[in-house]
Amino acid sequence: MTDQLAHAPSYLAEYVEQVDALRELGYRYWQEGWSRGTSSNYSVLLQRDPMHILVTASGKDKGRLSRGDFVVVDGAGNRIHEDAPKSSAETLLHCIGYQCLPEVGAILHTHSPWATVLSQRFFPAKGIELQDFEMLKGLRGVTTHQQTVWLPIFDNTQDIPALAAQVQLFAQNYPSQLAYGYLIRRHGLYTWGRDLDEAARHVEVLEFLLECLGRTICMQ
Repeated sequence: MTDQLAHAPSYLAEYVEQVDALRELGYRYWQEGWSRGTSSNYSVLLQRDPMHILVTASGKDKGRLSRGDFVVVDGAGNRIHEDAPKSSAETLLHCIGYQCLPEVGAILHTHSPWATVLSQRFFPAKGIELQDFEMLKGLRGVTTHQQTVWLPIFDNTQDIPALAAQVQLFAQNYPSQLAYGYLIRRHGLYTWGRDLDEAARHVEVLEFLLECLGRTICMQ
């Protein structure tokens, strides 16, 4: 991956390691077809109290992220540094994730074809049930293929505060059903982990499982 910016902006200088890790993931997910164009957004939690989050800037090609394509925001999604670019339009979904899920240290959002199509197919059921796949054991805490993992599906909307409120309410009422991630109808997948490595593994596992499910349906 070409380094498009040799030096990070001064306000990101202490976070270069996290920035470069997210840039690498963006390139990998672009190659996989999970983050095409300017779709997707990624973040890591820098500190919890007061909350500071490193998140991708709005409208950036995830296959060509530079060190300047990131923003530090607070728990309400406001920029910490005035000269930073605008953060992702879906920043509030990251903020709500960190607030509702205290163990989470990184949140990743992809727009794969299978997540997009299956979130529409299963929207009437309000979620997708994944079970009997060996790959499930790649998720934290899952020790058998017989365990069932539920991915809730929320309807797509441009009203991100309203969507964030739905996710927050769901997390409060059904925490066990929001263990690994959720889907947004005709949009994509949100998932997370205790750190960036775990979140990245969960993306790979869940995208693999969604593709297996989609291919199985196509064969029927």
